[in-house]
Amino acid sequence: MGTTLADVAAHAGVSVQTVSNALNNPGLLKRSTLDRVLAAVDDLDYSPNLQARRLRQQTVATIGLRIDPLTENVAASLLDRFLHELTARADAQGRHVLLFTAVDDEEEVRKIRELASQRVADRFLLTSTHLGDARVTSLLDEGLPFAAFGRPWGAAREHNWVDVDGAAGTRAATDALLDAGHRRIGFLGWPAGSGSGDDRRRGWAEAMAERLGVGGDALDALTARCQDRVADALVAAGPLLERGVTALVCASDSLATGGIGAASQLGIRLPVIGFDNTSLAAGLGFPSVDQSLGEVATAALAAIDAQPGAVTTIVRPHLVRRDDARWGIAPAADRGPSPS
Repeated sequence: MGTTLADVAAHAGVSVQTVSNALNNPGLLKRSTLDRVLAAVDDLDYSPNLQARRLRQQTVATIGLRIDPLTENVAASLLDRFLHELTARADAQGRHVLLFTAVDDEEEVRKIRELASQRVADRFLLTSTHLGDARVTSLLDEGLPFAAFGRPWGAAREHNWVDVDGAAGTRAATDALLDAGHRRIGFLGWPAGSGSGDDRRRGWAEAMAERLGVGGDALDALTARCQDRVADALVAAGPLLERGVTALVCASDSLATGGIGAASQLGIRLPVIGFDNTSLAAGLGFPSVDQSLGEVATAALAAIDAQPGAVTTIVRPHLVRRDDARWGIAPAADRGPSPS
């Protein structure tokens, strides 16, 4: 027979109820008592019966999350990384992640409702938030526990969400280039009106305005916009390079790859910084802003369990520097013909 709750209690010198509190409501115990019980759990290699606990608490400890169809967008690989981080952290808490598909927001809400009513999942995580996101209102009206990976872009009822500070990421990228002596730093971004795209441009614009006094039309002249595709970025970046920018900050690694292609066609080298730190950035050797997805996953799990409106978390990304001779962060004086 395996180790029981009573065995752990005897080993720790506490009551069975205290052991139960340690495992289910640790906030009720003093730190010293909790540490003693957890040490006993480790000593005896005790594994609580999670299924029995879920039956008592009427939960299934499963988080439902919609996955979008495969696209040619390189940034789609970010969801794979986030799912890995989320699943690993959920597993450590005795939870599971259930993936499902939906063609649009309306179908996603309908499937969430079905999963909850069938007791297949009892928590949900929304992704790809956008302006006028009706999913939030629907789930709040139905009292379904959820959190969102992505802030509300516009007016929305209070709910729990976690997001990455895109402006801080591009600000760090721009500051690194300014510190290296660059003054004509271009921004390659998405069409205006994209919430996350506008947020990422804002970090670059604030750095240029605060440190160089550049604003208004001058910033517009240093900006190129296109869809998040390498081929589109290759075309959009050309005019910026021909106008003499000495470095590029990009809203994604897909755009950065297009910028590198445009520079290669013109036979020049210059620092190009992407966003998302995908395999493209590592493979081509250009710097990129990493979204710290492990921190996002941890914050999302905490947000799912909190009361609506209690948790809003902004995770700060970090710049991953790379020293490629062509596209890495280098002094402005090093810009010139691409080495053969």
